[in-house]
Amino acid sequence: MKWLQVAPDAGPPLRLARADSGALHIELAGVEAVLRPSGAVHIPCQGLLVAADLHLEKGSSYAERGQLLPPYDTAATLLRLEAEIKGLDPRRVLLLGDSFHDARALSRLAEADLDKIRALARGRDFVWAAGNHDEGLEGGLSALPGRVEDDPEAAGLTFRHEPLPHPQTGEVSGHLHPCAKVVSQGRAVRRRTFLTDGARLILPAFGSYAGGLNACDAAFQGLFVRPPLAALLGVGAVHPIAFSSLCPDGGARP
Repeated sequence: MKWLQVAPDAGPPLRLARADSGALHIELAGVEAVLRPSGAVHIPCQGLLVAADLHLEKGSSYAERGQLLPPYDTAATLLRLEAEIKGLDPRRVLLLGDSFHDARALSRLAEADLDKIRALARGRDFVWAAGNHDEGLEGGLSALPGRVEDDPEAAGLTFRHEPLPHPQTGEVSGHLHPCAKVVSQGRAVRRRTFLTDGARLILPAFGSYAGGLNACDAAFQGLFVRPPLAALLGVGAVHPIAFSSLCPDGGARP
């Protein structure tokens, strides 16, 4: 694997490498991190797989309020997580908050989906970090296979659901569901995206029905020491794109 020095919009170069799998390897606060086309991140030196914002049972939550969506989001999300676990065989899996969409999600979870979670957790350290959507979850995350841990650490990195304000070195977070719009040959395409300045990393939402917040939104301002690199999820590949090409005004979008 050949590492490349990529010049971002400002500051020192970022180190990137493309894998045959379509994943993008980056150096994050001195640690190799692999940005997967699924939206998960793999930390090889720790045998750690991280995914954020699964929002399981979002479809059934909307159905309770009369807004009908196909009720297959939980199964589809767990199927993609299963593919990542089978492909990488991590020793540790960390679900970085908002794993469930609302407080009653566990009561609506199909037994087959619960069996799938049990199977995914078997034989490995399976860790749940609580997010704001998990608050008040009936039964609680502790009732699920694995264990619950707040702000776990590994390889000098800190993993938390919601990013702390102001630039942070070595932080990996979710919560904001970054996405980006690119225009090619007159067509606009909206994709989920990782955001990183080489110091911190914000993951896209992993859940099938999870929405997205434009990376140009003001919510992302002040979180990075320089304009971040966007790593967009494509079909089977992650595509690095300079932030200035997505947000020429610097991201100041109200």
